Amino acid sequence: MATCKNGSCWTPAMLLLLTVGFCSPVCVEVPSGTEAVQGHNMTLLCISCMQREEVYAITNVEWYYEPPDSSGNKSLIYRYDGKPRETLGSQFKGRLLWIGSKDLQDVSLILQNVTITDAGKYFCHVNRTLHFEAHQHSIQNSVTIDLIVTEAANEDFTSVLSEIMMYILLAFLTLWLLIEVVYCYRKISKSEEVTQESVTDYLAIPSENKENCSVPVEE
Repeated sequence: MATCKNGSCWTPAMLLLLTVGFCSPVCVEVPSGTEAVQGHNMTLLCISCMQREEVYAITNVEWYYEPPDSSGNKSLIYRYDGKPRETLGSQFKGRLLWIGSKDLQDVSLILQNVTITDAGKYFCHVNRTLHFEAHQHSIQNSVTIDLIVTEAANEDFTSVLSEIMMYILLAFLTLWLLIEVVYCYRKISKSEEVTQESVTDYLAIPSENKENCSVPVEE
């Protein structure tokens, strides 16, 4: 039976879909940043959303690194196969921190204390085995990050433009306020001059004629 409210009708199926849409966690595959600063930490972002979150899955993750001009030679630097672990003997030993989510849709790493030699390509390979009632299905996903390492952070053009616009706005507001002050001062001065002239003219009138006179009041 459909439920109607304010002229709109909802079937039970539509209500169920709406409820699931609001209750289900949202996973968005956001691309990783590609510029790191020497001496700082860098997040190597790898998000691989599951299409069927209600299906039980086993997830394995492998991170590879390829130095610049290495002719495609890459080495395994990190893996997750039930628990995160670092590959022994790599140049990143002790500097890779696993920050993957509990549902393993986010399998990112933090590269600590970045050095100039950390520049290069990083590959995140995700392999999921979905377990259905009658069969299993494997899906793979890969993310490539071309990392550039700089000695100092480059100032974002957007932030520079925002700062310039802020100073322009402050200058405009200051000028507008100054014009308003000058305008109000001149208006008050003119009003005082008119009042003073009226009082002077009134005092110059003989006393016997003052009963028929009144000092004009400036609106």
